[in-house]
Amino acid sequence: MAKFIYGVDIGGTSVKMGFFDQEGQVLEKWEIPTRRENSGEEILPDIARSIQAKNTEKGISIEDILGIGMGVPGPITEDGRVLKCVNLGWGIFSVAEKVRELTGVEKVKVGNDANVAALGEQWRGGGRGFDSIVMVTLGTGVGGGVVLNGKILTGANGAAGEIGHLPVKAGESRVCGCGKKGCLEQYSSATGLMRKARELVENTDKPSMMRDYEQLTGKEIFAAYEAGDALAGEVVEEFAEFLGLGLAQVAQVLDPQAFVIGGGISKNGPVVTDVIKDRYAKNVMFALQGTEFRLAELGNDAGMYGAVKMVLG
Repeated sequence: MAKFIYGVDIGGTSVKMGFFDQEGQVLEKWEIPTRRENSGEEILPDIARSIQAKNTEKGISIEDILGIGMGVPGPITEDGRVLKCVNLGWGIFSVAEKVRELTGVEKVKVGNDANVAALGEQWRGGGRGFDSIVMVTLGTGVGGGVVLNGKILTGANGAAGEIGHLPVKAGESRVCGCGKKGCLEQYSSATGLMRKARELVENTDKPSMMRDYEQLTGKEIFAAYEAGDALAGEVVEEFAEFLGLGLAQVAQVLDPQAFVIGGGISKNGPVVTDVIKDRYAKNVMFALQGTEFRLAELGNDAGMYGAVKMVLG
């Protein structure tokens, strides 16, 4: 009987790989470089070679492998086809089929990396105990992943969960990276948070702890906010106001049991979920005001765990 599973999370710089038992316990994890040259043609062969090397090291055969789960940074259909992945240089092809061909492992499950991470958090992280969650990743942008009734919501084009590009502000002149204007991630990402802080520090004379920092990041902004700094309060207010509005819109459609907040900003702790939940409650109907807000727990391992969960079903 097959005993082991590989969980793979492909990033723009490195590929995180995990060797798991059939109970979903990680036995070993490592990374290999993501070689994006030549339209990323060596990425999947490199992964296959790493898996084969691990099999040799452990003295196990293909028959001992229950399956391979994989998260990819792009839209993925339910049958494992990538619909172009700019970050890796990939066009349109079946990732699942290619990995089967390269490894000889029959069961290969592939999903969008954000959705796969959401599944990992729902299974073993901050979303434990809930069947339906929305994962929100607050980093350079705002990412999202949706798990409903224990299953990833993929969407018709593999692009479900792109909550960072919800339009939340009319009349915005700045252009988002997606080409639109007024997207949620323009205000509620780490990038948006720091931009707002710099604007206020540079364009006002108001006293603030934020002026004392040589490098202003989310950590310093939230520290100033918790200390009662009025200017930092304005920064956090905008961040939370737009995020609360955006997540209220998501809840009105999906009605999740919980939002799980991850990414760099989440490392500031419960203050983040507290301010978001307060603004969220103002924007949803009464029946949705009890939605839970939790912090993510798995960090960079969430994608590997989610990939394994796809194999286990």
